[in-house]
Parts: sequence; structure tokens; C-alpha cells
Amino acid sequence: MRTLPRISVVIPVRDDAQALDACLRKLSRQTVRPFEVLVVDNGSTDASARVAAAHGARVVTEGRPGIPAAAATGYDAATGDVIARLDADSLPEPQWVERIATRIADDPDLDAVSGTGRFTDLHPIAGAVASTVYLGAYYLMGHLALGHPPLWGSSMAVRRSTWCKVRTSVARDDAEIHDDLDLAFALGPERRIIVDRHLRVGVSARSIRGGAQLIRRFDRAWRTLRRNWRRLPPWERWRRRLTR
Repeated sequence: MRTLPRISVVIPVRDDAQALDACLRKLSRQTVRPFEVLVVDNGSTDASARVAAAHGARVVTEGRPGIPAAAATGYDAATGDVIARLDADSLPEPQWVERIATRIADDPDLDAVSGTGRFTDLHPIAGAVASTVYLGAYYLMGHLALGHPPLWGSSMAVRRSTWCKVRTSVARDDAEIHDDLDLAFALGPERRIIVDRHLRVGVSARSIRGGAQLIRRFDRAWRTLRRNWRRLPPWERWRRRLTR
């Protein structure tokens, strides 16, 4: 009988109690239960920490503002074999944890896996189109920038042993960095990342609503690219990838 790795699920949150409650309810109905759930409270003033505790999650606090610090603190605190990541507004499908566990168990050379999603608070047709365009563009442009697939923080997982090797390379003190893209840069072209289209979650469309929000996301993307391209420019990343 195959032994599945222990999955720690990390969820950064700040003032998002209602969405977090829905996320944790979905996690409680998984076909394979996670080994542990860690909710990283990033200075919430609402009931987020109480909601997490009520669902049996381990609450970790991180005082530095921003998802990069909160996510990294959660990864550091995880004790499972694999660190999975959701956002507070992620709604994982029932086989989400099982899918991560089986993909990692079946592929010893796999360092990380990233999933897909759909916008749940838009009209079904509009949501399907918007999520396909948004994630399709993210994965395409991210792949070109990295030399390998990027990670998407709303649905992803990385081996804990791999995280321990790169944890000092990720940004923690800059709240205007895309932490998932930054982690993918830290993993580098020598490590193996895949995109699994069956690793699906529902997400809110709030990340693409409004011009100001989109501008901020693009600014964060360029900030993340500049930070990492100074270390290793894209042509060198692709050279290493192609000669790997």
C-alpha cells in the first residue's frame, strides 16, 4: 500500500474572517485530511484568528505586514512532509489535498506543484472566461520570465525539504512583492515544478476588480521581476533550464 506524505496547509490571512470560514469548511471535507492546518494571522482586527481556532487550525502570528512575511512564517512553522498553500478566499475541491499527496508520492523528483482556479463570484460563463484568461496569462508570462512554470499562491504546494533549502532566498520584509512568484524564482530553473490543471480551487474575483487593484498587481509583478532578475537574468535562467 502506498504511503502518502503528510500535508501541512498554510493560509495567510488579514481581516478576512468570512472567507476564511468558508475555506476551512472546505478543508474539513477533504477525501484525505491534511496533517495540519496553519492559519497565519497577519495583524487582523476582525475574528479571523477566532475562526481559525474554532476550526481546529493552529494560529501563527506574524507582525510584519504583507503576505510575503506571513506566508514564509507559515512555511517555517509547518511540520508536514509537504507544505500546501491556500489563500483565505480559496475554496479547494474535495480531492485537493489528496491530489497533492498522490502527485508528490508518485513523483520523487517533483519539488513543487501549482494548480488552477475559477472565479466563483462572477456569472458562470464570465467567471470561466475571466479565470482562463487571467491564469493563462499568468502562467504563460511567468514561464517566460522564470524559465519554468511559476507558482500560484491560491493553490500550490512545495516539499518541505525543498522549502528549507530556499527559505533564506525569499523576500520577507517587502509587502509589495508577489510571494508566490518570488518563491518560484527562489526554486530556480534546476528544480522541477509542474502545473496540475486538476488541482482546482474556487477563488474570489476581487484580485482583478478595479483599475487600481490591477495596477497594484502589475507594480508588484515588476517589483518581483526586478528583484530576482538582478540575481539571475532571464537569459541565464533559460540557459540553465535548457541545459538541465
